Amino acid sequence: MDEPTTRDAFTGPSFSLTNRFVRVIWNIVAAIFFRCSPRPCHAWRASLLRLFGARIGRGARIYAGASVWAPWNLEVGDESVIADGVIVYSQGKITVGRRSVISQGTHICSGTHDYTDPGFPLITRPIVIGDHVWVAAEAFIHPGVTIHDGVVVSARSVVLKDLPEWHVCSGFPCVPLKTRERTNFNNPNNPNAQPHAAST
Repeated sequence: MDEPTTRDAFTGPSFSLTNRFVRVIWNIVAAIFFRCSPRPCHAWRASLLRLFGARIGRGARIYAGASVWAPWNLEVGDESVIADGVIVYSQGKITVGRRSVISQGTHICSGTHDYTDPGFPLITRPIVIGDHVWVAAEAFIHPGVTIHDGVVVSARSVVLKDLPEWHVCSGFPCVPLKTRERTNFNNPNNPNAQPHAAST
């Protein structure tokens, strides 16, 4: 249902009729029941996403102001946060690990186009965001990127390539700047240590 169905984006839709029909239903449900839900109702929003095929972990908090293009392409781990204003453009698979925070205004985009082809066909590439990651406000995550465990992506960064685990990264393009201390996360006496960003 999620593979692009045409090589020419100018002459026809990129996705099947089934895909487009289910997205219409999802958009209606999202407008009435998801976006209008009270801020604390994370379990309710998770249940709506699961109804449309998303895999949402225990204690995950997805705020009403987040926009999810296709829930069936979304997987979110336990106790992760997707804040208001986040665009989850899940034309392809998007995976967020455990205890990660996606801050306000971030755009996670798993679809692009082949600009070398006259038909400008849509291409989808999966995005993987690991455990204990903080993607700060208004970052852009490019299709096909893997952000490994423990990474911090600074605000308004543009992530074009994979980022190595346990680094603080920033810029356009986003690059590693320094390592991130992981002692608290591996401490058996502190199994519930949260990323600093958990207060977002």
